[in-house]
Amino acid sequence: MDKSALVQAILDRLEAELATQTAAAESSRAEATDPDSRAEGKFDMRGQSAGYLAAGQGKLAAEIADARAAYRSLVLRAFAPGEAIAIGALVTLEARGRQEVYFLGPSRGGLELNIAGLAVTVITAASTLGKNLLGRTAGQSLAPGLPHLRVMAVA
Repeated sequence: MDKSALVQAILDRLEAELATQTAAAESSRAEATDPDSRAEGKFDMRGQSAGYLAAGQGKLAAEIADARAAYRSLVLRAFAPGEAIAIGALVTLEARGRQEVYFLGPSRGGLELNIAGLAVTVITAASTLGKNLLGRTAGQSLAPGLPHLRVMAVA
């Protein structure tokens, strides 16, 4: 698989998410400052709630922008046979006869992409799976207690 195509698909998804979150934050900010959102009584919190929502959406947009920068600066490389898994690795795991492909990225784990007919899940080193994969090589079981989960390939 072409990892540059994968990273471009991740960047495209991040761009779309960033546009959505930025628009949502601007909309919430506009609602929070709208004269119609002023409190009409001591229990009316529409404006304050919209302000909190705008702040949260703005923070999420900043996190997405940071992730986008991390993927833009990610140096992709091929992993040699026997080389340990690290950030930027495309890992194929086998569990009970089924193979799944994961990309160990710098951030925004959980993204699921379909690249040239292959399902790829983005994980990070902060995730439980990512922590267990770091340092492993092709052919190794993920953990002594999980012999059914094996690293099949690292690219």
